[in-house]
Amino acid sequence: MAKAALTEVVTREYTIHLHKRVFGASFKKRTPKAVKVIKQFAQTNMGTQDVRIDPQLNKMLWARGIKAVPHRIRVRLARRRNDDENAAEKLYTHVSYVPVADFKGLQTQQVDE
Repeated sequence: MAKAALTEVVTREYTIHLHKRVFGASFKKRTPKAVKVIKQFAQTNMGTQDVRIDPQLNKMLWARGIKAVPHRIRVRLARRRNDDENAAEKLYTHVSYVPVADFKGLQTQQVDE
């Protein structure tokens, strides 16, 4: 990815296959690991170190408890400008939950806001 592309504000929707990423984790560490995996996914795909998870997404992940993480989840990653003047980075990524009925045929989409 080019350096100039990392400076622009963009929003995309992704489907994250959580099951393959938390498989093998002990039951009491599954949902915390899922949260870390989503943050890591956002860092690699959006190129920012500052990742903020929406409270609605956090509630959705924890809705079934610490053991039962959903197999897949649809998220919207929005790279936004950081308004804080003394921030280390100019951009941050906001991760929010997108409710879907079925995951069949869904691909990564660019979202216009």
